[in-house]
Amino acid sequence: MNRTHGIIAAAAVAAIAASGITAAVVVSGGSSDEADADEPRIVQPGAPGEEGRELSEDDAASIDPPAHTAADTRFMQGMIAHHQQAIDMAALVEGHTQNEDLPLFAERISVSQTDEIARMEEWLTERSEEVPAGHEGHELMPGMLTEEQFGQLDAASGQAFDRLFLQRMIAHHQGALQMVDELYGAGGGLEPAADRFAREAEADQSIEIRRMEELLSSLP
Repeated sequence: MNRTHGIIAAAAVAAIAASGITAAVVVSGGSSDEADADEPRIVQPGAPGEEGRELSEDDAASIDPPAHTAADTRFMQGMIAHHQQAIDMAALVEGHTQNEDLPLFAERISVSQTDEIARMEEWLTERSEEVPAGHEGHELMPGMLTEEQFGQLDAASGQAFDRLFLQRMIAHHQGALQMVDELYGAGGGLEPAADRFAREAEADQSIEIRRMEELLSSLP
């Protein structure tokens, strides 16, 4: 299946699912014509007792993608606050550690999550949804530090800081993964842009968790 057909097929499946139809099945081509052997076929199941209908490429392309939901909006708004606190935590590293690896890792977090905040703000603005201002005054999302916990981190230094920072940032990232699970559990993530962002965030946070676990295990 080439990239263009894959995109069309995926969009069709998402749109059909969101429209209330039970499922759409993408199958490989079964044509005897060797040139068409690898072409995807998108089958829209029929009502009980009726046969399914194969959708043409034009049919699939004409299906509107799912609209965003309240769950998508809550996820984006909450994740902005979540990311902002991670950036604030990362900003503590330079003045509190003597570890050679931690500042570079903290910079990675700051750069990537600043970029993701901009993407989430753009997503909300384009859909006329409220864009939250930072994380102050907002409900703490899963994994976020309380003011007391953030103060404890700020008061630490040296190896004590390194260990506490990594432990709490791992928990912070795990909270973000929980938010992704909650998004899909609430029926969100059907809109292609929301789904793409959530999956990318999940992948990035998982990679960073593994890196932090490595750093934590290397501490004396």
